Amino acid sequence: MFTGLVQHLAPVTRRESQPEGLRLWLDLGPVAVGQALGASIAVSGCCLTVVVFEGTEAAFDLSPETLSRTKLGEIQVGEVVNIEAALRAGDPLGGHFVSGHVDGLGRFLGRETQGDYELQHFEAPASLGALLVPKGSVTIDGVSLTIAALEGENRFSVALIPETLARTTLGRHTEGSPVHMEGDLLGKFVHAYLERREDVRNTSP
Repeated sequence: MFTGLVQHLAPVTRRESQPEGLRLWLDLGPVAVGQALGASIAVSGCCLTVVVFEGTEAAFDLSPETLSRTKLGEIQVGEVVNIEAALRAGDPLGGHFVSGHVDGLGRFLGRETQGDYELQHFEAPASLGALLVPKGSVTIDGVSLTIAALEGENRFSVALIPETLARTTLGRHTEGSPVHMEGDLLGKFVHAYLERREDVRNTSP
């Protein structure tokens, strides 16, 4: 479990091909402190497991499933990714509950500069459309964000402060860039419950 508050911009240091998979090496920097083999780290919003440690560098194995559902296989050496260590009991919950299970790939549509701030526009995969609500939560590349407004079918905007732009990769996207998206965890349960209740109602004699 994570909160969507990015702790470090981690550079990719190595890519090692594996049979049907990929081993990705990141320099975790200060996030490496207190971590161990088997630790869960959110990498651009995708929960991955540390399989090797060398100093502050950690390796993560990406399965065919992960490669097919995320953009992690396209990230090259020298690029940076948002990382966050798993939430521990007693840690402050500053964002919202984030599982680290990417629901799908969305698309960055563009930005409007408003002084030092930005209004960014995104398109979500159709599967997330029902979970998008004004002032609701959404996770983009591992960053907990609040939806500023809905802008058509599966489209929405978020307002970013300078701190978020400086400490995450969100300020680096170009038009059309794919982004990891995860819908609000609590919203998913409510939506699933209402769908099942409606199904039962429709099938009851």
